[in-house]
Amino acid sequence: MIRRTLAVAVKELLQLKRDPRSTLSLLGVPIVLLLIYGFALSFDVHHIRLAVIDQDGTQAARDLSQAFLESGYFDLVYQGTDPRPLDHLLDDGRAQAAVVIPYRYGADLENGRPTTVQFVLDGSDSQMATTILGYARQIVTSISPTLRLRGAEGPVAPLPLVWYNPDLASSRFLVPGLVAFILMITTVIATSLSVVREKERGTMESLRATPLVAIELLLGKTLPYLLLASASAAGSLLLANILFAVPIHGSLLWLGAVTLLFLLGGLGWGVFISTLADSQQVAFQMSLLSTMLPTLVLSGFVFPISSMPRAVQLITHIIPARYYLVALRGIVLKGVGPEYWWGQAVSLGVFAVLMLTLAMVRTIRSL
Repeated sequence: MIRRTLAVAVKELLQLKRDPRSTLSLLGVPIVLLLIYGFALSFDVHHIRLAVIDQDGTQAARDLSQAFLESGYFDLVYQGTDPRPLDHLLDDGRAQAAVVIPYRYGADLENGRPTTVQFVLDGSDSQMATTILGYARQIVTSISPTLRLRGAEGPVAPLPLVWYNPDLASSRFLVPGLVAFILMITTVIATSLSVVREKERGTMESLRATPLVAIELLLGKTLPYLLLASASAAGSLLLANILFAVPIHGSLLWLGAVTLLFLLGGLGWGVFISTLADSQQVAFQMSLLSTMLPTLVLSGFVFPISSMPRAVQLITHIIPARYYLVALRGIVLKGVGPEYWWGQAVSLGVFAVLMLTLAMVRTIRSL
């Protein structure tokens, strides 16, 4: 019995030797997953882009703003006395939060009168906004003993003002991310099985004998999936609005244009994978590994990119969902126009052109 068991084990080892891709998957995938999850997964938020509106100008006001910067959580991106620029700073994402210190703040503290500090938040990311609000309350609480030691007895209370998502409803943040997550996975997997299916059935030889050129085959393979994916995107956003009360404040035309760029990139990615794989099983695994984990972990869908190590942040620049999420939330939740997310659209366009070009080159070789 032992000899037969060992014989089967030796046979399986020899099979693994002949199939280096399986061996690489067994050894490499756990290491990659450990690195990705270990470095990228963090619920801490750092490098929060902070604007300070100091309408008081006293030493007490400067001490308060300095307490935010010295906490290690906030990076100062704007400082002034006029609150009107906050609209643009929060719309285009240059600021994620703002501290508005009112006039007579220092005088009220010195005279023992209660005073409030307005804390403005971008609520389009409810999870991050909740964390940032907790940091703000902690900072204000921590400086209160210092104020009392200096003779200022008046209590300081942060007055939160949340934009784009006043109730901090998690569905308004998560559902747009889920739309991007589902669209990327389904489009890549569906198209990755298209060309490799022809290989498995042996019909690729028949296609080679036809007058088809590569561009015709590529368009014929992707157009049906583009129509299905577009219908799926429209249905998902409609259900998000009906079932989860996710508003669509921006232009449907711009939303459709950005979604089209995102889908084209995913379709090109899927066709490219299908030209590399030899079987539908391999194509499915490659599609799943290259879409699910990167989109979930490295796109900013769940975990803030600003809190990741610098090396991981650089990797996120090749994840198309990162750009789509910024544009999607900007259009859906903020209602902003292309002047605020045109850079994201350009990145999606570059990715789509690159993937479709690679898919074209590989399709030409397969024919």
